[in-house]
Amino acid sequence: KECCCCILEQDLTCLNLCWVSCMCLTLQVEETLKPFMLSMKKLREISSRFTKEMDNGLDKKKHQKAAVKMLPTFVRAKPDGSERGDFLALDLGGTNFRVLHIRVEDKKILKVDSQICAIPQEIMQGTGHELFDHLAKCLGEFLESQKLKEQKLPLGFTFSFPCEQTEIDKSILIRWTKGFSCSGVEGKDVVQLLKDAIHKRGDYDISSVVMVNDTVATMMSCNQQEHEDPDCEIGMIIGTGTNACYMEDMKNVKRCEETEGQMCINTEWGGFGDKSPLSDPGALDDILTDFDKEVDETSINPGVHIFEKMISGMYLGEIVRLVLVELTNNNLLFEGKVTVRLDTKHTFETKHMSFIEGVDQEVIDTIQDLLKVRCSEDDARVVSLVCDTISSRSAHLCAAALAAIANRIRLNKAKDNLKTAVGVDGTVYKKHPNFRHKLEDAVAFLAPECDLKFYISEDGSGKGAAMVTAVAQRQPHSRLMNGNGEEDR
Repeated sequence: KECCCCILEQDLTCLNLCWVSCMCLTLQVEETLKPFMLSMKKLREISSRFTKEMDNGLDKKKHQKAAVKMLPTFVRAKPDGSERGDFLALDLGGTNFRVLHIRVEDKKILKVDSQICAIPQEIMQGTGHELFDHLAKCLGEFLESQKLKEQKLPLGFTFSFPCEQTEIDKSILIRWTKGFSCSGVEGKDVVQLLKDAIHKRGDYDISSVVMVNDTVATMMSCNQQEHEDPDCEIGMIIGTGTNACYMEDMKNVKRCEETEGQMCINTEWGGFGDKSPLSDPGALDDILTDFDKEVDETSINPGVHIFEKMISGMYLGEIVRLVLVELTNNNLLFEGKVTVRLDTKHTFETKHMSFIEGVDQEVIDTIQDLLKVRCSEDDARVVSLVCDTISSRSAHLCAAALAAIANRIRLNKAKDNLKTAVGVDGTVYKKHPNFRHKLEDAVAFLAPECDLKFYISEDGSGKGAAMVTAVAQRQPHSRLMNGNGEEDR
C-alpha cells in the first residue's frame, strides 16, 4: 500500500487531496479514483480544446456542426445607469419556476415580490401547450396577487435551455435538457409560445418579451454600482446544469453581419465533448470514465451535453453513487454489501456531497441513514474521498473552460494582463464548501495573465432578466414586439 499523494503527480489534484495524505488506500481504491484526477497538463489540453470549439461555434460555416454552439444573445450592452421602471421576470430552468416583479432605478435592481410555482413531472414530459399554459396561468395568478393585471409591463423571460436566438425577442429551442421533454417545442420560438398562451387566456397582457439566458442574467445582475471595477464580462452557472456567457467583439462573431461593438455570447458549454464532425472523436473522450459513460447512457438525452454531465449538480451525486457501488462490489466498502438503497439510481444527490467532508460521527450517521449500510470510520473516509475527488474534477473542468474564455477576452483587448469579473450563480458553486476555492485556484494556474474577480449573483436569473429587459428598452437597435405583434420601442 502507498499513500495516495505518493502516486499522484504534484499538481492541483494532489494539492486538493493533501488532507488525506496520511490515509493509506488500497491500490484498488486508488485505481478506481485515478481517472478522475486530471493533471495540470491535461487541464491545459482541455482548455485549448475548448478554445477550438469556441472558434467553431462562432464561425459562419462551422457553427451548425459545432458541439459548443456559441449562440448570439442580441444583448449588445451592459447597464449604464439610465435604466429605470417596473418589469416582470419569468425564470424557467428546472422543476420549479419563478415569477418576479422587479423595479430598476439608478443601476440598482430591487425585487418587489416573487412567487415560486412547481412544474409537475407530467407537465415536464407532456406537451408544449400544457407547459406554456401552466406558465401563463401562474403568471396571471401572480399579477392578480400584485394587483398588476391592468398594467402592461415588459417581461424578461429567463429560459435556461439551449436556444438559437435570432432576435432579442425570438428564440428557437434547440433541445431540452434537465429532465424536460415537452413535445412540440424543439424547433419552435419559445417566446411566441409564451405570448400565445398569454393571449389565449385573455385576462391580462404584457407590453413586450425579452428572451434572456440565465448566464446572461447572472452577468447583468452583477453589473451594479456597489461593485467596483472591473466590470463583469462573464456569467457562469454551476448548479443543476452548467453554462457560461461572455462579452465578445462583434468582429469575431462571423455569424452576424455587424462588426462594430460587442455582443454577449451564450456559449452553451454543456455541449463540450458531444460528438461532432468538427471534433470527432469527442473532445472529452480521453477523460471519460466508465461511470461517466453509464450516467450518459442512462440519462434522458444520451450523447448530449457530455461536459454538463461531468460537472453539474444534476449528475455529480449519481457519479459518486456508481463509484460507491463499484467499490462495494469489490469488497472495499460497507463489508461488500450493496443495499437496495445504494443500488437505486439517484438516491445519492449532489447536495449530500457538500455535507460529507471529513469524517465524524454525524457524517457516518448520514451515510448509514442515506444508503442503509453499515458504515465504519474507514468507510466514511473513503466515501468522503470519493466525494472530494469527483467535486474536484468538476471544479477543475469548469476552470479549464473558464480560463479559455478569460484568455479570449484578454486577447481581444490585446492586453498582457486582464482584469475582469465573473458573475456566478448555482448551488454547486454556492453551497459546496470547497468547490469555489478549487475552481478559482485552478483558474489562477491555467490563466495566470488573467486576474478574475468572482461576484456571487443574488437572484441573478430574476433580477438580471429585468436588467437585460431594461437595457434592451434603451437600445436603439433593439426590436421588441408587444403582445399584438406590433413593434414596441
